[in-house]
Amino acid sequence: MTFERLVASIALFLLAGLCEIGGGYLVWLWLREGRSALLGVAGAAILIAYGVVPTLQAAPFGRVYAAYGGVFIVLSLAWGWALAGEAPDRFDLIGGLVCLVGVALIMYAPRA
Repeated sequence: MTFERLVASIALFLLAGLCEIGGGYLVWLWLREGRSALLGVAGAAILIAYGVVPTLQAAPFGRVYAAYGGVFIVLSLAWGWALAGEAPDRFDLIGGLVCLVGVALIMYAPRA
């Protein structure tokens, strides 16, 4: 895998995560915190974009979604910290690191 493809793949994972978590967060604000229904509509639109972004990865479906799970875990912890003030503890950080190692193995390990 070339460096450019690696960077593009990582960027797609980050974009997918931001779409999924951001869209879900807007729906959360609407349903759980009584905010405007327009936030729910915007969240739904962003969640549709999340459904499209992973299809741009070059790897097969199962591999992309398995690896994305690890990315989602780490981004969820970061989102909770940045927006909700829920600082991850050492076990969250260790778990996140384990997940990212798994992502790297699933997506980027050389295959025969």
